[in-house]
Amino acid sequence: MPALSASRARLVLPLLCGAALGACAVGPNYVRPTTPAPAGFKEAQGWSVAAPADTLDRGEWWTLFNDPVLNDLERKVLVSNQTLAASEAAYREARAVVRGQRAALFPTVSLDGSGSRAKSQGAGGASGGTSNSYKVDIGATWEIDVWGRIRRTVESAKASAQASEADLAGARLSAQGELAADYLQLRETDAEIALLDATVQAYARALEITQNRFQAGVAAKTDVLQAQTQLANAQAQRVGLDQQRAQLEHAIAVLVGQAPADFSIAAQPQWSQVVPDVPAVVPSQLLQRRPDIAGAERRVAAANAQIGVAEAAYFPDLSLTGTYGYGGSSLSRLFESSASFWSLGGALAETLFDGGARGAKTAQAKATYDQTVAQYRQTTLAAFQSVEDQLAASRVLAQQFDLRKQASAAADEAERLSLNQYRAGQIAYSAVITTQTAALTARVALAQAARNRQTTAVALIQALGGGWQAAPPDGAVPRRS
Repeated sequence: MPALSASRARLVLPLLCGAALGACAVGPNYVRPTTPAPAGFKEAQGWSVAAPADTLDRGEWWTLFNDPVLNDLERKVLVSNQTLAASEAAYREARAVVRGQRAALFPTVSLDGSGSRAKSQGAGGASGGTSNSYKVDIGATWEIDVWGRIRRTVESAKASAQASEADLAGARLSAQGELAADYLQLRETDAEIALLDATVQAYARALEITQNRFQAGVAAKTDVLQAQTQLANAQAQRVGLDQQRAQLEHAIAVLVGQAPADFSIAAQPQWSQVVPDVPAVVPSQLLQRRPDIAGAERRVAAANAQIGVAEAAYFPDLSLTGTYGYGGSSLSRLFESSASFWSLGGALAETLFDGGARGAKTAQAKATYDQTVAQYRQTTLAAFQSVEDQLAASRVLAQQFDLRKQASAAADEAERLSLNQYRAGQIAYSAVITTQTAALTARVALAQAARNRQTTAVALIQALGGGWQAAPPDGAVPRRS
C-alpha cells in the first residue's frame, strides 16, 4: 500500500484526531436517582404477594371480570380511542426527533450546478463577445462531535422518546381503566333500574291494597295518600336513573371512538359481580411497572443529557468541508480532467465572550434536572400512596359488602312482615312505609357496594401498573396468586 504524501497526511490528521476526541463527551453520565422504597405496603396485610414471574406482563386484565361485552369494548379502545391516537402520534413524533438529531453525527453532502451566458461591452461602445460558464460540484460539510454535544442531544432526544412511549402506555392504561369503571357503573345502574322497576310494582300493589282497605272502611284516607306519595317518589327515582345510564353510555361511546348517536349497550339487569383477586407486588417491582414512573425517570435522563449539551458550548466547534467538481466554458468538455477542481478545509470556532449566556444556560439545564428529579420522586411517592389507598379500600369494601348483604336480607324480611301485619290491621301504614323505604335503600346500597368493590379493583390494577400476569411457559396454565 503506497505511503501517504505529506499533504494528504495533513488532511487526514484532523479526521483521525476528530474521531479520537469524539469518543469523549462532556457533562455528567446518567445515574438513576434514588427514590424512597419501603420494604412492603402498609395496607397489604393478608394479601398474597405475586411471584416475580407474575409481575412481568400487564396482559388483558379486564378479562378477569368475566364480561364478554367489557372485553369487546376494551379492545375497541385500543383501536379507536382518539386520545390514544394523539398519544401514539406524539410518540412517533418523538422517535422522528431522535432520527433527526442522530443525522447530525454524519456529514451533509450537497450537489450544486450552475450555468450562465454573458456578453461584454467592447471599447468605444462596440459590441463585445459572449462567454459561457458552467459549473457542477459535490460538497460535504461535517461537524466533528469532539465534545459530545451532538451525542448528548441524541441521548436527550432518545430519553424523551422513551418518556413519550411511557406516556402512551399511561394513556392506554388510563383509557382502559376509565372504560372499565364507566361500564361497571352502567351495569350497576341497570341493576338499580331493575330494583326500582320491581319496587314500583310492589308499591303499586301496596297502593291497591290500601285503597281496598279504605273503601272497606278499615283504613284511613291518609294511608292512601301515603301510598300514593311513596309510589310517585319511587317512579321519579326510577326516571332519574335513565339520565344517569344515558350519560354513562355516552361516555363509553366517546372512549371507544364512536358518536353517542351511533352507539348503544343493551340493558343487563344482572351483571357479573366478580372481584378479581389482585395480588400485591413489592414496591421495587412497582417502580418498574408503572408508566408514569417510567416516564418521569426518562425525563430525568433527558434533562441530564441537556447538561452536557449546555457545557459543550464552552468548547470550540470543529468542522471540515470538502468540494470536488468541474468548471469551464464548454458544456461538452465540462467533465474532462483539465476542468476539475477540488478543495478541502477546516474551521475552528470559539466564543470568547457572551456576557454569561453559556453559564446561564448551564445553570438552567442543571435546575431543570433537579426539577425532574423531584418530580420523579414525587411521582414515586404518589404511586405508593395510590396502592396503599386502594389496598385499604379493597379490604374495607369487602367487609362492608358482607354487612350490606346482611342488612339487605334483614330489611327485606322486615318489609314482608310489616306488610302482613298491616293487612291484619296490627300496625299503621306509616310503619309499612318506613320498612319499605329501608328495604329499598338497603338493596340499592348492596348493588352500589358490589360496584364499588369492582371499581376499586380496577383502580388497584391501575395503581399496580396494569395487571400482574406473565405469559406462562409452554403447556402451563396461567395462575393467580
